[in-house]
Amino acid sequence: MRWLLCMFALLASLAHADSRTPRIAVIDWGLTETLLGLGVTPLAVAQTEGYRRWVQAPELPAEVIDLGLRIEPNLELLSQLKPDMILITPQFAASRAQLERIAPVHSLAIYTEEAEAYLGAQRATRELAELLDRKAEGEAMIARIDDTMARVRQQLSSRDLPPFYVVTFLDQRHVRLFGKQSIYQGVLDRVGLRNAWNGPTNYWGFTQQGIDSLAGEPSAALLYLEPLPPGTADGLARSELWKHLPAVRAQRLYALPPVWSFNGLMAAERFANLLEARFAAEDAR
Repeated sequence: MRWLLCMFALLASLAHADSRTPRIAVIDWGLTETLLGLGVTPLAVAQTEGYRRWVQAPELPAEVIDLGLRIEPNLELLSQLKPDMILITPQFAASRAQLERIAPVHSLAIYTEEAEAYLGAQRATRELAELLDRKAEGEAMIARIDDTMARVRQQLSSRDLPPFYVVTFLDQRHVRLFGKQSIYQGVLDRVGLRNAWNGPTNYWGFTQQGIDSLAGEPSAALLYLEPLPPGTADGLARSELWKHLPAVRAQRLYALPPVWSFNGLMAAERFANLLEARFAAEDAR
């Protein structure tokens, strides 16, 4: 009798777990990391190797199926997988009609014109948590990351740190400079650091500039996100313009591991933790 009761309890538990963990296919990396942050492993994700190279954390489990390109997912494979839902952002709306023939599609926006990326990421986290009946997990995630920002701010408050240019390299002559609207700006604001770039940015919070723009504020340091495009390091080593930039001459250069520029709260948390670890290490030397 006890054995039967245990079996019934186990089956009820599995049924409840299944109801809370639908089979989800995701086209966008920002929603992928948010899903993982909520404790849900997606069934399938577009460009899994790209996620592992450019996002890295949270780690994508090996069993997650690759759906092909984000802009052109493998619809035949997706149909065979029979997901319960498909998650996209508005940037992939062109594929929505095709995707809806396979499963219900939910579009969640991290980046909007109405709010900075950090606030947009909080909103998207709450929307996804509600969709998956994980409101408690969503609020816990938001609170934890807010606490991370407060902790890093306190850690950095006693340090005399310069303003920072935050960039990713396009090649040896051009960068993406991140400012207003970017997830990096949201982190800098919350941990008490100043962005050296106060010029205009696009919808995603960046502007494409030549490396000469990194001389605009001579006292600034340069934070750049890895990996560099092929050939860029060698090209910079040969560039006289690069060598004469104030941050380069003063050796105020800081390389950070990849943090995907267009993601949400998990990327913000990763960026804040990397800032703390890097500058704590600088102080220790």
